[in-house]
Amino acid sequence: MDLKLVDPELIPALEAIPEFDIWADLTITRAVSLQRSNYIASTLPSVVGVTSSDYIVTQDNDQDVVVRVYRPEGHTQPLPSLLWIHGGGYCFGSMEGDDYTVRRMVEKIGCVVVSVDYRLAPEFPFPAPLNDCYAALTWVFDNADMLKVDVSRIAVGGISAGGGLAAGLALLARDRAEVSVAFQALLCPMIDNNSTSESSFSITDKRIWNRRSNLQGWMHYLGRQTTSEEEPFVASKYAAPSHAGDLHGLPPAYIGIGSVDLFIDENREYAQRLNGSGVATQLEIFTGGYHGFEFMVPNAKVSRLARDTHYSAIKRALFE
Repeated sequence: MDLKLVDPELIPALEAIPEFDIWADLTITRAVSLQRSNYIASTLPSVVGVTSSDYIVTQDNDQDVVVRVYRPEGHTQPLPSLLWIHGGGYCFGSMEGDDYTVRRMVEKIGCVVVSVDYRLAPEFPFPAPLNDCYAALTWVFDNADMLKVDVSRIAVGGISAGGGLAAGLALLARDRAEVSVAFQALLCPMIDNNSTSESSFSITDKRIWNRRSNLQGWMHYLGRQTTSEEEPFVASKYAAPSHAGDLHGLPPAYIGIGSVDLFIDENREYAQRLNGSGVATQLEIFTGGYHGFEFMVPNAKVSRLARDTHYSAIKRALFE
């Protein structure tokens, strides 16, 4: 990765990240991921005026799913809602790790947010994580009165692997036609298991999400023994939405990504295909941003711009 392409405010944080093999021990990686999220949150102002409650979503013939429901304090009328799906390459990350991010999101947008603690690969490969998210989505619809949620304005969204799950969830909801999704908010979504775009080859820095990490994450998520580099194949569209042949009838979308992110080519192409299929899609590219920059380096000017742009797009979609 050419550091000349990275926003100068983001470079010190990148240089402070120690290089280590995230795949050597996923238990350690998961713990480090949570520690890093908690540390970043500890450096930021606390969020007030947001309440949360945890619920257990049951699935027929499968494991229960924990969700955390956040809402603006004092709002008793039905509100639009966003089903939020955390990132982590399908193999790490957690509802707890995204707690601060979601609280801030609720404060800025003013909607209810339901965060899903889905199961992780490789212990639980596709379709288990997507099934968990779909169970959470249908649970929100079925319990809209109890949750004080506007059933006509339920969106799905997430970052990185969570963005990929949200895109897959939008496809699944469209095809099953059991629930209606109003919007999809996809932040640097991870949507192509083959990772053959020019931008995917350009990111090799071990301190951030790079092509090797991406191929390993996909291998684990898809329950395979080899990466797509060794054995390219077309995964299910619900796992890798880039492979979906028909994008008609999907909910409007927002895609936000940094210009120095390995996913920029696949995200740009997906946005173009959505728009070409009649799905109104807003694509925002933030110059100098690497993968997940807006939450990794929250005080940088480009990070504040990105988050404000994300929140504004979701707010417009749900409230206007």
